[in-house]
Amino acid sequence: MQNLEKLLRKFSNKERIEIERIVEKVVNRNLNGLNCKKLKGFRDLFRVRKGNIRIIFKLTGREAHILNIERRREDTYKF
Repeated sequence: MQNLEKLLRKFSNKERIEIERIVEKVVNRNLNGLNCKKLKGFRDLFRVRKGNIRIIFKLTGREAHILNIERRREDTYKF
């Protein structure tokens, strides 16, 4: 997950702490208490919303892959 460090560079320390907590829950597949939603048009893509920050991830089998972490923009969900 070294790519995760690159994704976190654009956020403040306070936001990074919150994002790391959320990512840990996603990786452990403990989605209770998170604003998690399946993305339309995709079979296994989901997003977690925390304020204006979006964490987009893919659940496959027993693994969770973080695809993107960014602030909400018009092109946030374009792949």
